[in-house]
Amino acid sequence: MKFKLNHILIFKLIAILFLTVSCGSDDESLQRIDQILNIYVKNSAGQDLLNAKKNGSYSSYAVNDAFGVADVAPVSVPLKMTTDSIYYFEYLRGAKRRTMDSLSPDNRTYHSKLAFALSRTVNNVVVTTVDSMEIKYRWTPSVFQVSEVRYNNQIVFTKAADAPDAINTVTIIK
Repeated sequence: MKFKLNHILIFKLIAILFLTVSCGSDDESLQRIDQILNIYVKNSAGQDLLNAKKNGSYSSYAVNDAFGVADVAPVSVPLKMTTDSIYYFEYLRGAKRRTMDSLSPDNRTYHSKLAFALSRTVNNVVVTTVDSMEIKYRWTPSVFQVSEVRYNNQIVFTKAADAPDAINTVTIIK
């Protein structure tokens, strides 16, 4: 009898704990995270400059965190391809974010800075161009999202605060 009573008490405690945890939050308390960037690089004629097999395209690249703790702070930005065989960089995370402003505890702006070293062969000589990308993020209790992207100080992407989650597409014209 004592054994059954203990099991019933334990079962009731577990049931109460389960109900407390499962009812403790709702969808409104979850923060939406929207930070994926797909970065396409094309020339003015629309040629994919990330397809190393095409003449005039970049054959190698490296990405560094400008806010990194060392001079060389690599960031993983894999090269991917669409079903239409168009190449793009996919940036998810990896660079340090610094606070730009935090006037309100419920609305902050962060930013990251990346240095892209893009190399291609011109007249049998490897030429490397170093470009900069600044990514600004909007943070509120309900959302963390990319709000603006600048490439070489030119705005190439913006997103309104109430815009839906999406993979953010950035096209760089070089």
